[in-house]
Amino acid sequence: MSKEIFNPTRFNKSDNPDFDQVLEAHLARRSVLKGGLGLGAMATFGAFGLAGCNSSSSDTPAPTVSKAKLGFNSIAGSKIDAVSVPEGYSAQVLAPWGQPLTDQASAWQADGSNNAVDQENAMGMHHDGLHFFPLNDAGSDGLLCVNHEYIDQNALHPNGSDADANGIRSSVDQVRKEINAHGVAVVRIQLQDNGQWKVVDNDPLNRRYTGATTMDISGPLAYSDKLATPFSPDGSQARGTLNNCGNGYTPWGTYLTCEENWPGYFINTGTTTADQERIGISTSGTGRYGWETLAGNAEERVDEFSRFNVTPSGSSAMDDYRNEANGHGFIVEIDPYTANSRAVKRTALGRFRHEGCTFGKLKAGQPISFYSGHDSRFEYMYKFVSASAWDPADANASDRLAMGDKYMDEGTLYVAKFDADGVGSWLPLSMDGATQDGGSLSDHFDSLEDIILNTAGAADLVGATPMDRPEWCAVDPITGAVYLTLTNNTRRNETTGTNPANPRLNNKFGHVIRWDEGESVNEFTWDIFVFGSDANGDAQTNLSGLNEFNQFASPDGLSFDQRGILWIQTDNGASEVTSYTNDQMLAVVPSTITDDEGNLDTINADNQGELRRFFVGPNGCEVTGFTITPDYTTMFVSIQHPGNWPYSSNAAEATPAGVNIRPRAALVAIRKNDGSPLGV
Repeated sequence: MSKEIFNPTRFNKSDNPDFDQVLEAHLARRSVLKGGLGLGAMATFGAFGLAGCNSSSSDTPAPTVSKAKLGFNSIAGSKIDAVSVPEGYSAQVLAPWGQPLTDQASAWQADGSNNAVDQENAMGMHHDGLHFFPLNDAGSDGLLCVNHEYIDQNALHPNGSDADANGIRSSVDQVRKEINAHGVAVVRIQLQDNGQWKVVDNDPLNRRYTGATTMDISGPLAYSDKLATPFSPDGSQARGTLNNCGNGYTPWGTYLTCEENWPGYFINTGTTTADQERIGISTSGTGRYGWETLAGNAEERVDEFSRFNVTPSGSSAMDDYRNEANGHGFIVEIDPYTANSRAVKRTALGRFRHEGCTFGKLKAGQPISFYSGHDSRFEYMYKFVSASAWDPADANASDRLAMGDKYMDEGTLYVAKFDADGVGSWLPLSMDGATQDGGSLSDHFDSLEDIILNTAGAADLVGATPMDRPEWCAVDPITGAVYLTLTNNTRRNETTGTNPANPRLNNKFGHVIRWDEGESVNEFTWDIFVFGSDANGDAQTNLSGLNEFNQFASPDGLSFDQRGILWIQTDNGASEVTSYTNDQMLAVVPSTITDDEGNLDTINADNQGELRRFFVGPNGCEVTGFTITPDYTTMFVSIQHPGNWPYSSNAAEATPAGVNIRPRAALVAIRKNDGSPLGV
């Protein structure tokens, strides 16, 4: 989500073929799901019969089409220091950066004088992915888990960073404050009689997981000597979670936070390993914020800063922190309902720049699939399939992290290859996984541990398809179809080529792709759901026929609610759109968009009005993160790095001209003024 600091093309040096080497651009709408007979296509059979279907089966179960219909008019774009919502809605600022969660934190100080201890016990910086966990049936009392992706040093410190011209740090409190501003917050909130939400001060369940919090390692890398450090000699623990961007949750009631652009926090100025070269560990200068430059400071505790320098300097891993970065790059599971519970890093789901983690449609007696994209240009889409079959009784388990052990520690990790004619295959990243050279991954790796540590390198070898920044995934609860945002890729040029799934050169607008799983765990069918564009784009750019009221660029956050409404958030990168509107959130009901034969359709000039703009953020921000209460009466979204906002608790109140405030990332709680379900 945050702006990339590294050039990802220097990490993915594979020569995996793009789609243009397989087939000419495959842009015809309805190209795939129509004939693939996946869950998405089947969703419309109940309403339209089996016309156009090649199957003669009469007993195939047909999921119903979503009954949701959008009940708001698409709003205009906005370029102000306030949020915009449809008529009849209100927006409240909730849980901004620095709001105390426990009584160990002092009240927020507008002059930036809060110290590291305050930050450790308060909302972190730059809110991102989030999820609501209810504490009552009404959904008026619950817990929000909120990611805090990265920091803005100028905003965090009242007099700016202490770093000198070479990035060398001198203030222990500043660096600790920065580390504590990262991670995840768990905060209890309650709906008041006046329709406003309130943070419950000092609730026993309020807590922070920061860049310094001890976490357990599970899965293939648990107790591995490849994770052994002086802090955890047996390789069972890691310290902190960093650059938490996208998120997910589990059927058994836990939160999943995803470590995205974590490599730059570490530095190796010596001999690098293959996985470090592939993922992009820094090799010169300082780490992202220079935390390692405080190594050896008299105030340093338990190598809290030294650990970010992963240069081998001793005779073994017990003499330095060469393995510290190996404890990062994972999906991290948190039990929000259990106070003081330790977070768990689930290594079986792969190690890369994770952007979200979404489980597929559940079937009793069948394994669970988890989807996660690698958010960099020309990177890959992954799926993890559990070894254990889903038992619906586990949704009510009291030991939630034990369920994580059951479903997320053993299974098979796959990477996607999008083939010609809208079909695709999931390629296993296991020791016997076939490589392009006719061998197997066992010819290149000594163990599954090594494959996990260099997940992207293994994906190179098996022939995965490079994509245009795979970000958030969402699964349609009605059809089971999987949707993925491909944010943009301005480095796709004549040399790299185009392909049917990423068909535009200099792709600054991005698009949303979708697929249906096949009968085999290795098969799927896909098509492109909608292309981003400005309304005035030519025929080769505005392929979905978007207009002023739904033009967008750089789709990023993506989520379905259980009614079947898809919410698309943007991290705009195209001036043609940013000159018209700030980052935004749009809505659409995909399962109701069909062609004349009753098959799922793409968004195009004939039906693009089904996509509507619901929300616009304030100047300078990114709109990211989505969750909704069980009764659909409140939606929460994150506002990251706003420019001159919020002015008051009313998120839609613009900051007056000439007034400059200290900006604070925050949540926005959106409700209908009459308290009824929103969006419909």
